[in-house]
Parts: sequence; C-alpha cells; structure tokens
Amino acid sequence: MTDEPNPVTDQKPDGAEEAPAAAVAQQAEPAPDTTVEVDAPAEPLAEAPSEPPRAEVPAEAEVEAAPEVAPEDEPPEEEARSENMDWYIVKVQSNREDSIREALLRRVKIAGLEYFFDDVIVPTEKVTELKSGKKRVTKRKLYPGYLVVHMEINDDTWFLVRETPGIGDFTGAAGRPTPMLPHEVSRILAKQEEKSEKAPKLKIGFSPGDQVKINDGTFENFEGSVEHIDQTNGRVTVMINIFGRSTPVELEYWQIETV
Repeated sequence: MTDEPNPVTDQKPDGAEEAPAAAVAQQAEPAPDTTVEVDAPAEPLAEAPSEPPRAEVPAEAEVEAAPEVAPEDEPPEEEARSENMDWYIVKVQSNREDSIREALLRRVKIAGLEYFFDDVIVPTEKVTELKSGKKRVTKRKLYPGYLVVHMEINDDTWFLVRETPGIGDFTGAAGRPTPMLPHEVSRILAKQEEKSEKAPKLKIGFSPGDQVKINDGTFENFEGSVEHIDQTNGRVTVMINIFGRSTPVELEYWQIETV
C-alpha cells in the first residue's frame, strides 16, 4: 500500500526549503567590492643620496690616527752631504761662467749626485764705476774663466764635471785635481759674504807712475803723474808742476784721465 503524504506531518515551515538554496546562492555570489579608492599621493622628489653614516671612532683613536704636522717655524731639514769635500778650481770658458755654473748644477741634480756637491761659485766683488759722469755699482769677476766648486772627487763626479759643456779641466798637477789651500778659500768666501751696506770697492783704472791729465776742477788741463791711489775713498794723488815745483794734488779719480 502506498503511503500518502500527510499534510500535517510532512508540511515544512515557510522558507525551510528555500533556506539552503538561499545560503548556497549567498555563498556563490561574490562579495561586493568594498575597496575604497584613495588618491595616490604625488610622487616625492628624488632626494640627494645622503652620506653613509660614519662609524663612530673613539676620540683617542682619532688623535692617534691624525698625522703629525711640523710647526711652521721649524726649519726644513738639510740634505745630507759628504764629509769628504774639498774646494777645487775648474777652468771654464770666459764670459760664460754664470751659464756654465747653472748647467753644472742641473747635471748634478739629474744624475742624483747632490750628496757629493755643495757650492759652485763664480768669485766676484762689488766695484763702483764711473760712466757718463754717473757712479754705478757692478760686480767684477775675481778670476775670469774659472769656477770654484765644493765637492768630493770620485769617478762619477770627476766624469760629470769634465763632460759638462764649457768646462775644461780641474787645476792641479799630473792630471789630478788639487784642492785649494784654506787661506785661498777664506779669501774667496769673504768676498762672497760681504754685506751689501758695506761700501763697494772703487774700480780705479790707474796705477802709480801713470801720466794723466786733469779734466775738472781748479787745476783743469794740468798734466802730471800718479803718486798714490786711495781705493777706499776713490781719491788719487797726482804730482803736477806749479811755478817750477813738483806739487802733490789730491783729486777724485773721475777728475783725471790717462794721457
């Protein structure tokens, strides 16, 4: 026998069947998009790369790492020089003493032989000359055609000096350079170290016995002979004939001329 549906027991409450379907539909349906659009901020300006952070160094370490700075008033250290140096006279071409001296110093530096060389001197003295009625202080070479060199003689230095253009040879005997005597060196160095405020020696181109003519002063046009020359004060004593007698007259050196 077929069971008939019971309207009472089989009745479902309203919405009982629809509930599962509605739940399924709710699950299947995608959730509404709740994302809120926010305006993107403006792109920030590019910043300059910052300096990387420095590692912290203890103060004591910084002090130890700092380089030592010499005081400004401390004089520079002098280059070491050989203790076996002597003064030598070198023959050179006349009127080229200064340029040959510079050339020799350059060659010494290029060859790296500064240890064996010290001073290279053109011996001079200051003199006062009279030109066109005006006094002029000039330098006069004591030994034209020569240089004085403070150096140590060995194969390298001897060859370097000899091969410098304009240099002839060392002075000496039997082909060996002969050192200068101490008093000769002292005289030359004294001339080089004369103070500028010291009155320069006058260049007087006369000698005792020369016949001269007076061209200025009270005795102008008188003639006589040179008796004495005062190099320090630039005065010359001339013996002239006055009233038949030989009379000494002291004149400035520029007041006379050679006959």
